[in-house]
Amino acid sequence: MYYKYFLTLLLFIGIHHAANANFVFNPNSIEAFHALFDLRFNDAKKIIREEKLNNPQNGIPVLLENYLDYLFLLTSENASEFEKFKNRKSGRIDAIKKNDKNSPYYLFAQAEIYLQSGMIKAKFGEYMSSNYDFKKAKDLLKENNEKYKDFLPNQKSLGLIEVIFGAIPANMKGIASVLGIEGNITKGTRQLERFRLQLTNSKFNYYKDEIVFLLCFTNLDVIQARNSYSYLTPLLNGMNEKSLLKTYLQAYTAFRTGHADAAIKFIEAAPIGSQYAELPLMNYLMGNAKLCRMDSDANLYLNKFVNETLSTNYIKDTYLRLAFYYLIRNNISQYNYYLNLVRTKGSVINEKDKQALKEANDLKPNLVLLKARLYFDGGGYSHALGQLKSIQINELKSQKDKLEYHYRFARTYDMMNNFEDALWYYQRTINLGKSQGYYFAAYLALKSGNIYEHLKDHKKAAEYYHMALGMKNHEYQIGIDTQAKEGLRRINE
Repeated sequence: MYYKYFLTLLLFIGIHHAANANFVFNPNSIEAFHALFDLRFNDAKKIIREEKLNNPQNGIPVLLENYLDYLFLLTSENASEFEKFKNRKSGRIDAIKKNDKNSPYYLFAQAEIYLQSGMIKAKFGEYMSSNYDFKKAKDLLKENNEKYKDFLPNQKSLGLIEVIFGAIPANMKGIASVLGIEGNITKGTRQLERFRLQLTNSKFNYYKDEIVFLLCFTNLDVIQARNSYSYLTPLLNGMNEKSLLKTYLQAYTAFRTGHADAAIKFIEAAPIGSQYAELPLMNYLMGNAKLCRMDSDANLYLNKFVNETLSTNYIKDTYLRLAFYYLIRNNISQYNYYLNLVRTKGSVINEKDKQALKEANDLKPNLVLLKARLYFDGGGYSHALGQLKSIQINELKSQKDKLEYHYRFARTYDMMNNFEDALWYYQRTINLGKSQGYYFAAYLALKSGNIYEHLKDHKKAAEYYHMALGMKNHEYQIGIDTQAKEGLRRINE
């Protein structure tokens, strides 16, 4: 009799617990979410811990813990923590599955964990496994969107998945096809923007910083749109004033779009304090921005980055920048010292490091062309043009230097909105470099397509996009091919 009573009691407790299981983005959870996107990780941990203690039935803290790992790994790229992160995924998925199956967060939270796992795995070069996670996330999101069409957060993650799948490199397309993976960058970006606009008067307004973060990623790293700075700046201004992520994104956006002076000012005004996460990438950005202005202290920030980062990414690129710093100052021994570090340190997971290694094993750059390149990268277009006009092309010895000479003129005129001269130099560079392994010709075919698309001449734009795709085995091929394909998709819509 007592045994039967005990079983009944256990069953009642189990039913009672299940009935109270839920997903609630309550004020504590929202506060933790804001702390995460300020990069105040210790504050976020404390709030999440308190929420788990006070509301153990709430499934949202499980998702927030995954956000914490995700954002920490995006900003630190800590390899040892990455291994721990991978091992936590299944436990978190199981915890979500034990919660309220009738909540729109039930499938959504699982999808977010898979999606964030895929993003981090891709960051660490585990592309095959990341694709499986992305596919699982998309399937869960699709099912959730069918069940809960009015659940707005679905649109954020479905839009991001479209962008990610649309940007899968050509060498992964076979695997993607087997998995049924297909995306559309333009469609995904529009979906993200619609989500941003719908947030303002919704109960999901706490996602506003995350969507700005995602729009920065798509516009700067995937689309590389010409108007990215003017589009993103007002969005970034709307983020929390005390957010370190906001400052980083402002600086990153400024530097990537040729506004080195603005990038430096943002970094100098960054919030400081023990509550914020370590962010070595700030020093990487600062060193690069200062190098583009030829500042004498650029090396201090670049060295600080390589000494403090826990990542193997951007190490080769940073050492190449340090080599450039000393070459500009005619210190050949230090130039050669850092070139050797490019060859021996870091990894070649990302395109910047691959390119750095290639340059370290190539001919020494022409000093004037190098200065023009750096001035251009920082937005000093008149300074870049002044350097280029000081060169007589017959003084250039190598074919690479002659090719780069035309390329630098082309890009500088383009960014100064002198399309006529830009297109002339674009075509000259394409003719000289289409059969070589450098990226100059393919990239300028892409940029010619962009100009003609901007001028509404879609026939010429398509011609140049196809031309870019027809050039093989060159630097940055993955990114150039992705953008050319997306250009063709846009003009054919």
